Amino acid sequence: MSPDTGKKLELCPWLKKLPNQNKYICDIYHDRPDDCKYYPVTIEQMIKDECEMLEAQDLVKPKLAQKTLDKLMADSRPPFEPED
Repeated sequence: MSPDTGKKLELCPWLKKLPNQNKYICDIYHDRPDDCKYYPVTIEQMIKDECEMLEAQDLVKPKLAQKTLDKLMADSRPPFEPED
């Protein structure tokens, strides 16, 4: 939600496209609030939240996507360990 208008945003305001690449970065990454540090924890959570960072192959191979997510988030949180 936009803090200025209260309307739902179509794209995260901190998501920025890298120049000359088909990749994005999060500008709030280093300054993010504590509540955001552990998000996302699971690919399932990203799907539920309709996260714009999901890619088609993440939906086809969610276990591989989870491993990749755990690597990307390694400096922010412990890896996700599913319950049996």
